[in-house]
Amino acid sequence: MSITPAEPEPSVVVGERRRLINLAYRLLGSVAEAEDAVQEAYARWYAMSRRQQAAIESPGAWLTTVAGRVCLDMLGSARARRERYVGAWIPEPVPDRTEWIGGRAGAGRAEQADPADRITLDESVSMAFLVVLESMTPAERVAFVLHDVFRYPFAEVAAIVDRTPAACRQLASSARRRVRAARAPAAATAGQAGLVRDFKEAWEARDIGALVGLLDPEATMTADGGGLVGTVLRPVEGAGPIARYLIHIADKAPGLTLLERAVNGRPGLVAQHAGVTVTVAAFDVTEARVTRIWAVRNPEKLRAWSAGGAG
Repeated sequence: MSITPAEPEPSVVVGERRRLINLAYRLLGSVAEAEDAVQEAYARWYAMSRRQQAAIESPGAWLTTVAGRVCLDMLGSARARRERYVGAWIPEPVPDRTEWIGGRAGAGRAEQADPADRITLDESVSMAFLVVLESMTPAERVAFVLHDVFRYPFAEVAAIVDRTPAACRQLASSARRRVRAARAPAAATAGQAGLVRDFKEAWEARDIGALVGLLDPEATMTADGGGLVGTVLRPVEGAGPIARYLIHIADKAPGLTLLERAVNGRPGLVAQHAGVTVTVAAFDVTEARVTRIWAVRNPEKLRAWSAGGAG
């Protein structure tokens, strides 16, 4: 007599959602795309018969494999889309979990996000780290994130990227070299917070000399407006040009309010105009100087950000 496998508990399947969202965000650099990838994985799960579902030994592993493959496909098409993107493309910034506001716009009002949709903030979602991930091939990125960040064995990674375990080991090794080459010693969070506060005060005071003093001489500022709002289309390089550009922005937008906020787990700044978040700035700091600024202005990437709150 054959024994019918037990159906997985619905709570077990649904309970995988947060982990999958975290994985997909690191793979794609976009909360909206991560939600799409995870939704597709669940759609494929629920499209199966109960007998097929019951035959799957580990629903979590199955969902991870499917979500990973969906992300791999999306990364391939994203490369082509980003070549047509207006200006620089910067990963979507995420706020501290206490600041997170409902993901998709549509109803025109902010709603508290489902805790399952929140991204766990650690070094693997710092803006500097995500930008390095953007330089990788889709297969490198998937292999590296799955193995080095989420600790999946190469045998499981191989099933997702359709390569041998040895090939996946090589992909992760190549990705690791990219990370090492790009990574400067990170400032302690407390040290970065103090520097960002000084930067905010110098910007508010229109003190160009103070801004130049806080910036590394070879600092770079990259802005992302996506063609939806005005911004520089190419990186601004050098302490002087960056400081002058920031003063120009402040002069053009009287009433701009700057708030100190955590951006992808690191101290950053949020600019609001008339109570609406218009820019989220992430910083990279080395040796008590700002070396990189990523300013996200594309409103489609700012949907998770609170408009209120004191800074």
